[in-house]
Amino acid sequence: MENSYPSCARCPFSEEERLCANENGKSPPFCPTLNDELIDEVRDVYCDPGIREFARQASLQEGEGYSGRGPGNSYVKPCKPRILEIAEFAKKMNYSRLGLVFCVGLSREAAAVESFFSDKGFQVVSVICKAGRIPKSEIGIEDHEKIRPGTDESMCNPVLQALALNRAGTEFNIVVGLCVGHDSIFLKYSDAYCTVLVAKDRPTGHNPIAVINTLNSYYRYLKDE
Repeated sequence: MENSYPSCARCPFSEEERLCANENGKSPPFCPTLNDELIDEVRDVYCDPGIREFARQASLQEGEGYSGRGPGNSYVKPCKPRILEIAEFAKKMNYSRLGLVFCVGLSREAAAVESFFSDKGFQVVSVICKAGRIPKSEIGIEDHEKIRPGTDESMCNPVLQALALNRAGTEFNIVVGLCVGHDSIFLKYSDAYCTVLVAKDRPTGHNPIAVINTLNSYYRYLKDE
């Protein structure tokens, strides 16, 4: 059972040695690159012209995110922040109407994001998480389970966010700081492709990689909880 499913995060080989990067590379038994049936199925998916073009433009955007490109890694430098890459990719895809969904706690940041994309020539349709003002009690939240017990708290409403953007005909949707789980529901119900600009992580100022980088030092206590 251990080798029945991919587990690329446990691959013991360096990037240059791996089969996924080198035709004569090495691979552990759980390597998905060994699965010819899966790869054939994937190639069939990319035969869809829309998916193929989306993937092609994404690969172009990936390459343009670096300067000093060449056969070695010595001079390759990252040169574009994610917010700019999103704008450039949307232009590549000839999108004109973007969707923006955000957490109420990042309203200031969302305003800056909307202004940025508007200045780039996009129409931006934005929906805050609390839109609809549906009480948390309607989904079974008890008063003591609220963030502020004794008050009327509206639920985060990712279904409304998705359906509102669907009805507006947005072509590419940008996620800014939705809660864990709420982001999942939004992604499920969005008709358009989506990308995440900000992943919510309250104590780190929405920089979750900071915790990952220190799981064996400052945040090691999380592994024992």
